[in-house]
Amino acid sequence: MRRLLIAMVPLVLAGCGSAWNDPYPAADGGRNILYTAFTDRPKHLDPVQSYSEDEITFTAQIYEPPLQYHYLKRPYEVIAATAVAVPKPRYFDAKGQPLPDDTDVAKIAYSDYVIRLQPGIRYQPHPAFAEQPAGLTGIETLADFPNRGTRELVADDYVYAIKRLAHPRLHSPILGLMGEYIVGLEDLAKALQKSAVAARRDEWLDLRRYPLAGVEALDAHTYRIRVKGKYPQFVYWLTMPFFAPMPWEADQFHSQPGMAEKNLTLDWYPIGTGPYMLTENNPNARMVLARNPNFHGQNYPCAGEPGDREAGLLADCGKPLPFIDKVVFTREKEQIPYWNKFLQGYYDASGIASDSFDQAVQVGSGGETTLTDAMRAQGIALSTSVSTSTFYMGFNMLDGVVGGDSERARKLRHAIAIAIDQEEFISIFQNGRGLPAQSPIPPGIFGYRAGEAGMNPVMYDWVDGQSRRKPIEAARRLLAEAGYPNGRADATGEPLVINLDTTAGGVGGKSRIDWLNKQFQKLDIQLVVRNTDYNRFQEKIRKGAVQLFYFGWNADYPDPENFLFLLHGPQGKVRHGGENAANYGNPEYDRLFERMRAMENSPERQAIIDRMLAILREDSPWIWGFHPKDYTLRHSWLTNRKPTKVGNNTLKYQRVDSVAREQLRRAWNRPVLWPLALVVVLAGLVALPAVASHRRRERGRAR
Repeated sequence: MRRLLIAMVPLVLAGCGSAWNDPYPAADGGRNILYTAFTDRPKHLDPVQSYSEDEITFTAQIYEPPLQYHYLKRPYEVIAATAVAVPKPRYFDAKGQPLPDDTDVAKIAYSDYVIRLQPGIRYQPHPAFAEQPAGLTGIETLADFPNRGTRELVADDYVYAIKRLAHPRLHSPILGLMGEYIVGLEDLAKALQKSAVAARRDEWLDLRRYPLAGVEALDAHTYRIRVKGKYPQFVYWLTMPFFAPMPWEADQFHSQPGMAEKNLTLDWYPIGTGPYMLTENNPNARMVLARNPNFHGQNYPCAGEPGDREAGLLADCGKPLPFIDKVVFTREKEQIPYWNKFLQGYYDASGIASDSFDQAVQVGSGGETTLTDAMRAQGIALSTSVSTSTFYMGFNMLDGVVGGDSERARKLRHAIAIAIDQEEFISIFQNGRGLPAQSPIPPGIFGYRAGEAGMNPVMYDWVDGQSRRKPIEAARRLLAEAGYPNGRADATGEPLVINLDTTAGGVGGKSRIDWLNKQFQKLDIQLVVRNTDYNRFQEKIRKGAVQLFYFGWNADYPDPENFLFLLHGPQGKVRHGGENAANYGNPEYDRLFERMRAMENSPERQAIIDRMLAILREDSPWIWGFHPKDYTLRHSWLTNRKPTKVGNNTLKYQRVDSVAREQLRRAWNRPVLWPLALVVVLAGLVALPAVASHRRRERGRAR
């Protein structure tokens, strides 16, 4: 018994010094590290290919396009990043003669953007800039290369990056769109395609050898991009990783034979001039960003919108960025462990899953939301914002049943759209955190209309001053008119079967699918749900091997064109490799889109958008879902955090008080040792008679 109690002493002392459930190394305690999580593994970290929210979480911290968004100002304002200033377009006619700024759009043949870079910016340390031993023996990760180097960022790096949009092996999702604008990009894509056919699969294509008429370096720190016509939104594209620089050395380095087999590619290891660099990439478990020692530096903003000063968002005015030395991302496949670790202080911020909503937030009688007493007691803060996002279910318009422009297919789509009760979905699965969508355009974006003027009359009626979803009887009538009375083909009597492709999983995934099945059962339609991982899902979308699918879109930039182009015919996913995943096409819509996208915001532009939305509502290539409302929580030690869906390079602005975090973590996770001691004592008491009996037998033998 005495020995057992003595053995417990080191255990108790150890418990007094640290939490036993701490998932991080003891050496990291008190360090300037931000801890967060990710749920979906990123597929593409190469900026020319990456176009997903789970990817830009990383790429936006590493790559630096010439421009960026002001972190605090709303409406969003574009400011310089590596550029000296935001370029102002210069207009030219077809003969190359300059035109004044107020020239009629029809007379503008070209717009030139001349971008001047700040001198002295250098890349992160990288093996591509240093001589390495021959071969890949003993090389498994980028860290295994013995030598590192760097060099200055130059204009040619941006030119090279834009040429990579046309690379035939990279399949950039914006090649179709940018080919319509950047002069010579389509011609470059054709030339590279011929070269790629003639070259070996693993042979590096040196893009410096191929001219691009619309993009050229004017000197070491200046380059020009020429776009066709007038395209005011192009300045927004210059904030995105697609237009970040790419040194030719890195492209050549990662194209060496044998590198792809070891995942030593730009898709796995980004290279940039930004505040952070990826030092650990295990997308199934953990990814780590560390401060780039060569970062050229920026300062925290000193201006914002009303209320920012009161919220403490201007306290670090003028201080050098970034504040955080390291960011550790841990993959969490389930929501419950994610939430519990946040409450224990092991994650610095968190969203709120439906299962945890009531634990975190209480809704007042007037609809206002506040934190629960338990959350406030921990010093947790709540941030809410209307998201410039849209979630929808898309029909594959190339499909023989739900697609096409026949009246039969159109009525089928209308019937399904009416039957799927988005209001109920938002109430059950979003805890009311969303707004039923009437079109692709979310609130906060020009072109959005509220009230009756913005209602979708195909799916809603205006009743007593508000929109009300049409009754299920209207949907059943449309279904019969489409040739499927009671969910069966009138010609054959066969049941109507609709296939839905989705990545739904995790906590609540089955409940959502069960709910969706019930929506289709209202029409006696059989729904077959085909779950798959995200990468396989994207592959099926790209090939058009879907019928109905779940998708969402976050604004790349704050303009209606960024949502309406998702249904632009020349952006069809299957035929053109664009972002029109529904493969929708309507000649009138496409003509109006061409006019609208070159216009400044005005009543005339609004009228064109209104007509475009009327066409979309009638054709119904999407089941208009909802626009989410974002709720995020953060601990008191994490500051300078402001919600945004447009600017993504936000980690450099955030600050962590690691001392306060360490103290609170210890307090919240102090081990409770008395149950263990009680178990030991009880075990000793149980064993005591056996020990006494054993000793008596031993003494008897001795006598």
